[in-house]
Amino acid sequence: MDDAPDRGTARLLVQCPDRPGIVAAVSAFLFAHGANIVQADQYSSDEGSGRFFLRIEHSLAGLDVPADELAERFGAEVAPRFGMTWHVSYSARRPRIAILVSKADHCLLDLLWRWRRQELAADVRMVVSNHDTLRDAVAPFELPYYCLPIEGGDRPAQEAALLELLRGAVDIVVLARYMQVLSPAFLTAFPRAVINIHHSFLPAFAGADPYGQAFDRGVKIIGATAHYATEELDDGPIIEQDVVRVTHRDGRADLVRHGREVERAVLARAVQWHLEDRVLVDGRKTVVFR
Repeated sequence: MDDAPDRGTARLLVQCPDRPGIVAAVSAFLFAHGANIVQADQYSSDEGSGRFFLRIEHSLAGLDVPADELAERFGAEVAPRFGMTWHVSYSARRPRIAILVSKADHCLLDLLWRWRRQELAADVRMVVSNHDTLRDAVAPFELPYYCLPIEGGDRPAQEAALLELLRGAVDIVVLARYMQVLSPAFLTAFPRAVINIHHSFLPAFAGADPYGQAFDRGVKIIGATAHYATEELDDGPIIEQDVVRVTHRDGRADLVRHGREVERAVLARAVQWHLEDRVLVDGRKTVVFR
């Protein structure tokens, strides 16, 4: 584990089989080492007989050992007793993000605007697209813009170049309407760190042209879904969803316009919650401590 910062807070995420004494053991361990808990959330999936999920944020000031040593001791002394899967992150460490986009700019520009206003606790390192369409839109943010077109339909070659560009340079990949399917090899390189926005309220209207599907079905609500990308298209663990009401007077263009508003908000919330370590993945589901 890298040297931990000596300022800010640490966030401890835990999941394990539920049983009595988990919270007491974690709290007692932190108290014994001078950690002041500033926020705590917990959830049991089945009233004491399922999975237990815990998120604790504590101050790094006042610890009797360095933060990285505290984490090592937790892994040796507490986690094995309860069969815990656990993770520690630090508020002073800002994850590095790459935003992938095709031609639609609404989610991209919303994220960049929030990042410039310091609403996202991360460093956006680059924007990557399979088109050159949005280069001028990104220029005012003074970020590198990489265009990796799919030459002659050769998607594997384009993705290999993309992976070479991102590997080791970023921690999180945000698909802000990046209209390409990523391979299992790419997703393996960024496990649980590829966040996608789908312009539909999944599981309804998965795949292509969801607004067209929704219009043809005569829906009364449309929505958007942010989820972790997996090998199965539009089937990853869902982080956030939202909807807006529509009527029979709304045409396809109206559904797209309403949907873009929802997409921006849903993706921004999902990215923010991921950055704040509020999302724990449980199989095909997530537990999100808002």
